[in-house]
Amino acid sequence: MAAVSISAVRKNFGSTQVIRGVDVEIADGEFCVLVGPSGCGKSTLLRMIAGLEEITAGEVNIGGRVVNRVPPKERDIAMVFQNYALYPHMTVRDNMSFALMIAKQSKDEIEKRVRKAADILGLAQLLDRYPRQLSGGQRQRVAMGRAIVRDPQVFLFDEPLSNLDAKLRVQMRTEIKELHQRLKTTSIYVTHDQIEAMTMADKIVVMKDGVVEQTGDPLALYDKPNNIFVAGFIGSPAMNMVPGTVRLRDGTGRVEFAGGVTLPMPHGAKATDGQGVLYGMRPEHCLLAEGTGLPAEVVVVEPTGADTQLYCRFNGQELNSLVRDRVSCRAGDRITFQPDLARAHLFDAASGARLH
Repeated sequence: MAAVSISAVRKNFGSTQVIRGVDVEIADGEFCVLVGPSGCGKSTLLRMIAGLEEITAGEVNIGGRVVNRVPPKERDIAMVFQNYALYPHMTVRDNMSFALMIAKQSKDEIEKRVRKAADILGLAQLLDRYPRQLSGGQRQRVAMGRAIVRDPQVFLFDEPLSNLDAKLRVQMRTEIKELHQRLKTTSIYVTHDQIEAMTMADKIVVMKDGVVEQTGDPLALYDKPNNIFVAGFIGSPAMNMVPGTVRLRDGTGRVEFAGGVTLPMPHGAKATDGQGVLYGMRPEHCLLAEGTGLPAEVVVVEPTGADTQLYCRFNGQELNSLVRDRVSCRAGDRITFQPDLARAHLFDAASGARLH
């Protein structure tokens, strides 16, 4: 196992900057998830760590060694790809043992490692099958097994679950997390799915347009997003953002919305009188209330059993609420939302930064 340090890393394709000075510290044994929308540079950064892309500037350090000029095969990493990348003409056993054969390991050592990985991943009964005879989930396990047998310092995962159906993704998500807890190998995982990031990571790195917007543990990013982008990207359903203006009177602050509706400022928020802001409320923190609050018209009601999703409209803007109960309202009803002031946020409308 090894710590990974990424320092001031940049990547240009011609005149196009794809990675713009990224700094990330990943501790020994940590499960770090790089998350962001398509095109944000997360897969490019992973490929630079693997040695599959050259680094334009900066340093990548694995286990105390700068690896900028080290070939991929000498970095002691193992990568699991989105499309499995299995050899179709080889059995499961041969796919898993191929790298060890190239490394001239003994037959006994190869068999021992393959058997151990197969037992961990539930592949013992499939060792003599070919990839075409396996399901998507089984192929992904073989790809993971091929990485495990190498006993690398670092595992790299490039969106390994994106080709699986929803139910299998949830199952494999749990299996990968359990595998990490068992092996305790430093792991870097790329995904655009923030649910995967939240449920699997020890540390999340949120990226946008080649820069790191915020780094931290999942709940820290959820509870204290640095800016509008992180607040909107982390959490499902996405955070409501309602534009308003701060009004300070006699030492107390309120946010005024179009139509004259006002709400108290969230706890801990700091702003100046007349400042344009976005009032951030997560759907699960929008409480149904009577009296003061945001008056909204119900557009769609989606009961799921355990909770109810309400799609509403306030001042022409969509406003969502996730109610942890069953409600009797219908489309067209008028209801009032009261945000949980301890969990609401205020963002500067111009810069997008959280005001606290």
